[in-house]
Amino acid sequence: MFTPDSRLLSFKRVLCELGPVVSSVVQLISFYSVSKGFALEGSFRAGFFELVNINPAIMKCFCSWGMSIYPLILGQVLAVVLSLGGSQETQVVLSDLAHKAQLTQEIFSQVPGIHCNPVQGAMYSFPRIQIPARAVQEAQALGLEPDFFFCQKLLEATGIVLAPGSTFGQCLGTHHVRVTLLPPVKTLRIVLQTIADFHFAFLQRYS
Repeated sequence: MFTPDSRLLSFKRVLCELGPVVSSVVQLISFYSVSKGFALEGSFRAGFFELVNINPAIMKCFCSWGMSIYPLILGQVLAVVLSLGGSQETQVVLSDLAHKAQLTQEIFSQVPGIHCNPVQGAMYSFPRIQIPARAVQEAQALGLEPDFFFCQKLLEATGIVLAPGSTFGQCLGTHHVRVTLLPPVKTLRIVLQTIADFHFAFLQRYS
């Protein structure tokens, strides 16, 4: 978590704190992926999941699948090491992401037409962007979501790739983009400023 007033509550912890009447019957499956953890390493295709209060017959199915599908040994070792947590490297990664999360909010908050809530965790920010009515109409004429249209224009003009918020679901009438926090600070600062400059030009063009 990147903000002092935020804390992570795992589903399993909440389930256990509800007491045995609930925790002994509610089914829960928890996933951990190396690609979404501190290593941010997708090539190993490693991770694990925990099954709580799952029917034994279902458990047997998972075990049988695991006999023929399993990650490389290196991937398994990496998953174990990362699950231990608390390492110096982990703290460095967290500190770096927290700094870049704050930088993202600071830059976007200065841009008219872009609103970015404080990034409390994870490796992305999801700023809400203003898209003029003319741009919305042009996007609809092309059969595109307005935020996808914006991302497409941004890519063509700058080479920067953003994921449109419509891919993940959003409130009707709002538009968002997903921005990664992974580039080095120097690079990220340039990327964020380029996005801000493009959005200003986008508003000017379609207003």
